[in-house]
Amino acid sequence: MGLIDNVIDSAIETFRFKDTVFYKETSDLQDKYDALKKLAEEFPNSEALLSELFIVKKGLDGENEIAYQLKKAHIGMYVLRDVKVKYEDLTAQLDYVIITPVYTYYVECKNLVGNITVTDKGDFIREFTINGRKIKKGMYSPLRQVEAQREVIRKIWENNSSAIKKFFASNNFDYYRRVLVVAANQDTILNTSRAPKEMKYKILRADSLIRQIEYDINHRGNDEYLYSKKSMEEMAQSYINISSIEDINYYDYYKNKYFNNNISLNDDLKDRLIELRKNRACAMKIPAYYVFTNDELDKLVEIRPKTIEELKNANILTPIKIKTHGEEIINIINNLNFK
Repeated sequence: MGLIDNVIDSAIETFRFKDTVFYKETSDLQDKYDALKKLAEEFPNSEALLSELFIVKKGLDGENEIAYQLKKAHIGMYVLRDVKVKYEDLTAQLDYVIITPVYTYYVECKNLVGNITVTDKGDFIREFTINGRKIKKGMYSPLRQVEAQREVIRKIWENNSSAIKKFFASNNFDYYRRVLVVAANQDTILNTSRAPKEMKYKILRADSLIRQIEYDINHRGNDEYLYSKKSMEEMAQSYINISSIEDINYYDYYKNKYFNNNISLNDDLKDRLIELRKNRACAMKIPAYYVFTNDELDKLVEIRPKTIEELKNANILTPIKIKTHGEEIINIINNLNFK
């Protein structure tokens, strides 16, 4: 009877559990914003700094809007914010991981000015106005971005799973770990009327997020298992266990970026490294972030390693990235006349 009683108690607890538990609520964007705000008070005339502060604040506002929507939910879920993971030479940064009694959601937050249209081919088109002039341009698909991040999680899962578990569960990995792109700007008009059918429910506004999750749970299959509160907490902890933690002093980082004596050379270096990344990605037919991510780019510009050994010791890139692209990166840095 003891086992049966435990099962019943767990089922009752799950039924009664309707809270949103933020298992991880910290965000790098908040740390960046705090550092930039402090610097803006010290250097109020720096247009470049104020521009970066504006961009970071937009991203932070978007994440906070999603947090607000999640806290209003009455579903029973565990939430992790700003989860970073690494597998070999691949990295992923998830704005939100939402664990419900049935599905886990990986959320990419976008807080953009203007309107977004998704074409019948799945391309994202952004329209906005600057100084009275209407601008219409394509943008990198945030849906493909979060799907790529899910693939990194899949590789970690497969690496830590038994052969039997992989055999029986790998086909359902994507089904139970769903991806969403959430437009957090409430003024944004999101047009997905022509989007491919399989994409429509994955792209939504922040005020529709909870409604979509509730719909998914209410329309689950009769044979789909409901996770207990304890199981959801264990799943949340598993993401903490695989997280890669970076301890960055963003105040020093941004001060060095904008106010050191080599600021113009830093800009030149960044442009050249971006060009290298573009060329390498094109030649190797891989996504640009496989060469190095934007965060890795910023660290290369900040630290400026001048030898392969310095590059290795800086712990910026994975060994495979250093082996594949290291010589070209070092050559670009050494060709600039830094003091």
